[in-house]
Amino acid sequence: MEVKIGVQNAPREIVIESSQTADEVQSAVAKALEGSEKLFTLTDEHGRRIIVPAERLAYVEIGETETRKVGFATL
Repeated sequence: MEVKIGVQNAPREIVIESSQTADEVQSAVAKALEGSEKLFTLTDEHGRRIIVPAERLAYVEIGETETRKVGFATL
């Protein structure tokens, strides 16, 4: 699923494809914003970790899981 992370004072957002579920991402955001975690951490599909200080989060947009269509069917 695609996750977009806005960081304060950064001109561009961070866009990653994560294998985590929407609930797992939402839980990580909630923990970071309530103060129990100092860092917001996600892992992308390639195993790389994205770490953002919780105090610098501007927004997190969680996309839907997209199913890829294969074949020549009419859209």
